[in-house]
Amino acid sequence: MPRPIVILVALLLFVVAIWAIVMRLQRDARHSIELGQDWPPEEQLSLSQIDHSAWSELLGRYVDDSGLVKYRALKDSAEDRALLIGYLGQLSRADTDRPASQEERLAFWINAYNAVTLEGILREVPTSSIRNHTNVVGYNIWDHLLLQVGTQKVSLNIMEHEILRKMGEPRIHFAIVCASIGCPRLFNEAYVPERIDDQLTINARHFFAQTANFRIDDQAETVYLSTILQWFADDFGDTVADQLAMLAPYLPSDEAREQVAADGVRINYLDYDWSLNEQP
Repeated sequence: MPRPIVILVALLLFVVAIWAIVMRLQRDARHSIELGQDWPPEEQLSLSQIDHSAWSELLGRYVDDSGLVKYRALKDSAEDRALLIGYLGQLSRADTDRPASQEERLAFWINAYNAVTLEGILREVPTSSIRNHTNVVGYNIWDHLLLQVGTQKVSLNIMEHEILRKMGEPRIHFAIVCASIGCPRLFNEAYVPERIDDQLTINARHFFAQTANFRIDDQAETVYLSTILQWFADDFGDTVADQLAMLAPYLPSDEAREQVAADGVRINYLDYDWSLNEQP
């Protein structure tokens, strides 16, 4: 192909790529919903100063021990809806550029993820699944529901993939909740830095105690795991053996730990239930 034509084709491809980016930005701007509020720099706080007590109060009132939520009751309570909106506003005060411990960052972002998801579902109730609101074209709750945090506007996808997963703590996958039955339970108290290691362990153990997330077929020498462990396999280890070894401390019995460590054990993944995690 003559050189002028090659240059022309390259220029056309570049223009098309720029056009696609502009269209995506315009589409995102049309569909974005912003939560929280702007705070002047002098009123912003470190992560250690953010108060999660309002979030804990709401969770204790509307979430049961299985992680199921009374969405309709919360939506109908003007006082508690205002409490949630106020909590999201407090999350906005966080200056994430200030020094913070791993525990403070984990607690902040897990709580933020779950609170934004809850607010997103309340805006849609009645609904049967979060997947009704994850459109490829149009509004996508994971991309377009944005929380103001300091000077940033952060989506659920950014919280999960760009912030939490990069902290190197795979137990986040048993703590962040996408409002579905197949998710881990929504812990009915806020995560706090001073107890987060214990809280993550408690919820991880609860997750693997559910047959919908973990079970073993002795005769077939097969371990059945939640699809979460397939989607995010790399977060748990480089090999299947590494991944199973990482999960072992959270399995429901010594027998289960021995079985997943056995040579030749096979892994199958269970169907994921996207039904809303709503109390009957």
